[in-house]
Formats: sequence, C-alpha cells, structure tokens
Amino acid sequence: MGGLVALPLLGFGLLVAGVVLALVVQVDPGELWSALRAEETLFALRFSLEVSAGAMSAAIPLGIASAYFMSRRDFPGKRLLDALLDLPLVMPPLIAGVGLLFLLGRGLLGEPLARLGLGLIFTPLGAVAAQAFIATPIIIRNAKAAFESVDPGFQETAMVLGLSPWRVFFQVNLPLAGRSIAAGVILAWARTMGEFGATLMVAGATRLSTETLPIAVYLNLASGELGIAVSCALVLLAVCFGVLVCLRLLAGGRGAKKRSLPWPSSA
Repeated sequence: MGGLVALPLLGFGLLVAGVVLALVVQVDPGELWSALRAEETLFALRFSLEVSAGAMSAAIPLGIASAYFMSRRDFPGKRLLDALLDLPLVMPPLIAGVGLLFLLGRGLLGEPLARLGLGLIFTPLGAVAAQAFIATPIIIRNAKAAFESVDPGFQETAMVLGLSPWRVFFQVNLPLAGRSIAAGVILAWARTMGEFGATLMVAGATRLSTETLPIAVYLNLASGELGIAVSCALVLLAVCFGVLVCLRLLAGGRGAKKRSLPWPSSA
C-alpha cells in the first residue's frame, strides 16, 4: 500500500527534476557560462536585486504594521478589509499591473506624483512600486497569522509591568512572532524576484534599463537568444532553491520526526 501511494510523489518529483534538466541541457556548458557572464545577464541580476530590495523596504514595515493592527483590533468592516487585502494574492499579476498602470499613469495618483517629480511609469521606480504591491499582502498574511499565534497573556503581563505599547510590540510580540514573520518576508522577496506581469505593465521591458530576470527571459526567448534566456532562468531557479533552504533552516526541522508516520509493514 505504501509503495502505491508513493508513486504519485515519485512521479511528480521526476517531473520537477525533468523541468530543471530540460533547462540545463538546452545549451552546452561553454555557451551557458558565457551567457551567465554576459552584460545583459549581470544587469538583469543586479537590477532584480536592487528593485526587490526597494520593494521589500516598503513592503516590510507596511505589511508588519498592518498585520499587527489587524491581529490586535476589532472594528466594523474588518472582514471586508481583510478580504480586500488578500485580493492581490489571487489577482492575476497582469491585471494588477494594468490597474497600477492606470492608477499611477493618468489615474488618481499619476498627476500629483508627476508634479512631485516622481514619474513611475516605465521607470525603475515603477518596478519597485509594482513589486511592493505584490509583496505586501504576502507579508501581511504571514505576519497576521504569526501575531495571532502569540499568547495574549504575554502582552497583558508586559503592560501590567508598565511597558509602553511600543515596547510591548518590539520586546514581546515581534520577537515571539519573528520566525514566522521572517519566513513570510523570505517568501515575499522570492515572489518579487520572480514577478513578471505587474512589473512588465508598470515598468515596461527595456533592455538594460528596466530588465529584471523574468523580463530578460521573456525578451531573449522572443528574440531567439536562448543562452541568455536559459541563464537568467537558471539564476532564478537558484534563488528559489536558496529560498527553500532558508525556510528549512528557519523551520529547523523541529517536529519532523513526530509528524512522520511510518507505513505499516506488508507482513
């Protein structure tokens, strides 16, 4: 019985390995190494890291503050607001990008931002805005669950001892929820590194200007530059693998043995 149930797991594992292998074998090692060192590949990697860092610098404080408020306060319309904050998680990135394009271009915010000298459309700053829009709901959802898992008794005790609300947050709630929040931040960062649809609509797809790794893959596949396209795809895969390793380290493997139930012997 155990072997039969494990067949789907084995099959899907082979499928995942096949996808990675299919990318690797598309170009020979020499061509791949040259593509990895190409100016466009290095620019796309550097630009992706810079844009994702900018997006996370906005998404982390906004997401954690919003999550803390949502986890500690009850108010009319809270469920509706909670559902609204989750909407970007299920909204197709392309649709999110179109909405941001209209909002930040000729919409409600476009002209005020332009008067301030903050042109976002088809600029690197637009890529930051698009990725922050995608990353913030991920952080809110993970941080909210983390704060809700903290025993309220710790907060009440700290307040009885005279700690201010700010000190309660930074010295009690945030450290206790920190591991889960960090996992959410890592997932959000990985999501921004691989974000394509919203970034494409808001920042455009200009080589060596607004070219993230996913956009580099798209542009080079369209122009037949398979080496650079595959090299950028493999860099993204390496980032994803690194994220998985970080999440495993954060989890620490605690409880793995307890959750693992051996199959009964066929005898």
